[in-house]
Amino acid sequence: MPAPAVAHGTPPPAAEQPKPLHDPDPYSTPPYGEPGPWAPAPPVQHPAATPAHGVPMSTPPAAPEAVAGLGAPPAAPAATPAHGVPMSTPPAAPEAVAGLGAPPASPAATPAHGVPISTPPAAPEAVAGLGAPPASPAATPAHGVPMSASPVAPEAVAGLGAPPASPGPAPAPQDAPAAGPWARYDPWAAPAAVAPLQQADPVEEDLKRRRGRRRRALVGGALVIALVSGVGGGVVGVQLERNGGIGAVELPQAGVEAPDRDPDSVAGIAAQALPSVVTLHVSGGGKAGTGTGFVLDDRGHILTNDHVVEPAGKNGDITVTFHSGDTAEATVVGRDSGYDLAVVRVKGVRGLTPLPLGNSDNVQVGDPVVAIGAPFDLAGTVTSGIISARERPITAGGENGDGSDVSYVDALQTDAPINPGNSGGPLLDGKGRVVGINSAIRSADGGLDPEGGQSGSIGLGFAIPINQGKRVAEELIEHGKATHPVIGITLDMEYGGDGARVAAEGSDGGPPVSTGGPGAKAGIRPGDVITEVDGRPVHSGEELIVKTRAHRPGDRLELTLERNGEERTVSLVLGSSDGD
Repeated sequence: MPAPAVAHGTPPPAAEQPKPLHDPDPYSTPPYGEPGPWAPAPPVQHPAATPAHGVPMSTPPAAPEAVAGLGAPPAAPAATPAHGVPMSTPPAAPEAVAGLGAPPASPAATPAHGVPISTPPAAPEAVAGLGAPPASPAATPAHGVPMSASPVAPEAVAGLGAPPASPGPAPAPQDAPAAGPWARYDPWAAPAAVAPLQQADPVEEDLKRRRGRRRRALVGGALVIALVSGVGGGVVGVQLERNGGIGAVELPQAGVEAPDRDPDSVAGIAAQALPSVVTLHVSGGGKAGTGTGFVLDDRGHILTNDHVVEPAGKNGDITVTFHSGDTAEATVVGRDSGYDLAVVRVKGVRGLTPLPLGNSDNVQVGDPVVAIGAPFDLAGTVTSGIISARERPITAGGENGDGSDVSYVDALQTDAPINPGNSGGPLLDGKGRVVGINSAIRSADGGLDPEGGQSGSIGLGFAIPINQGKRVAEELIEHGKATHPVIGITLDMEYGGDGARVAAEGSDGGPPVSTGGPGAKAGIRPGDVITEVDGRPVHSGEELIVKTRAHRPGDRLELTLERNGEERTVSLVLGSSDGD
């Protein structure tokens, strides 16, 4: 079919700039006037297909049918190009030149992303004016591929009815307007190309900083663990202490053993002797005191020290407490201040067990001894030690000032602790036999006192030998008083030389050597210095008295004396005296 000629050779109309959908606003009211200060006007979408960002749209030429004045077929829908791909308008079909009815446009195919869309040429049927077949769908280009516009159909030259022209491409982007809130806003301007975002490179963390954080985390964790452990341990410890542990506490312990001990041991000696040891509480004349004693026989006689019962006087009270706890009143049978011994008796008491008496002459230095008493009124106290020395001459008392209460003792020295209240108690040997009567201690201030000045023991205790105590006790029980062996001389107690010197005159105004006495018979004269008794040295007058009282009346003594620088020996038989 021959193509129709173009009417009058009229050229196709030139492409025009599309008009805005709205007239300019003379008041510059957003969104079509000046943008307001509060926000920019929203963009207005162009009616034509939107090309890829930053890609210009080209306007296709008019179809030939529009030249002939024929009815233009409806335009095929424009395909939407991929983002960033320019979109070309397809040429008009040839049938439009003949003025025939235009076939319906084929749906446009969607190109692949980035592929340009090419518009197919118009069908030849459109030149003859016949009914145009439906247009095949246009392929959609790939994303980013530009679409090229098809050439203008020849029917438009003949003046036929031209199809309505597709809107022209958007004007090319102009220079960016000046910045500011009152810049002119063009809704159809192509937006400026935006550079794609780039991912920032990761910043490497400082190694020292990471180690520091790790170290702090470790230290913090350790502190938390220590705190929790400490609190937990404390709670558990408190619970264990309060509740006695998880179970009942049972400590290892030896089984029950027989109470019997070796008779020669301290425990065995104490067990045998304690029932025979008593505590004395004495009061009278505004004085009071506590001491110890021990049973001599089954008749109720008890031996103790004279200074223990001295506060009772003639009308005082003496209470005896036995180891069993029983008590009984006692009376004084006899006492002797020179020997510091006394015997009391309890009545109405049965079952008394006397302590066995030993022999003090058999005692040797180093022998073990046991002391029993009531120090500071602590009844039944047992201590032990050894014999530290024998024949230790001591004098005690003398509070009266006239010498009547001075005792002269050729004592046994012991380191067994003896304290105030032990006076009158027994000093036992290794077989539980009495070898001494505890009488005095050396106090820390250097004094020698029956009660030690209430200062306590420093390991220097003294006991009256039992041989002397036995003789005195027998005399006190039998006669109520004791006899003293005498030489019959008066001593010069102020003499400071070695030995005991006979005074120049007697104490009562009489002769210093008693007429007819043992000394006079032996030839002793005033001024003689006695240096030995039975071959043992004598260093003072007190020591001579002690050595003499260690014997019985009637015993023979050998004395060594000096007279006018000459030494001589005399022998005598001791006399007896009821006094001092």
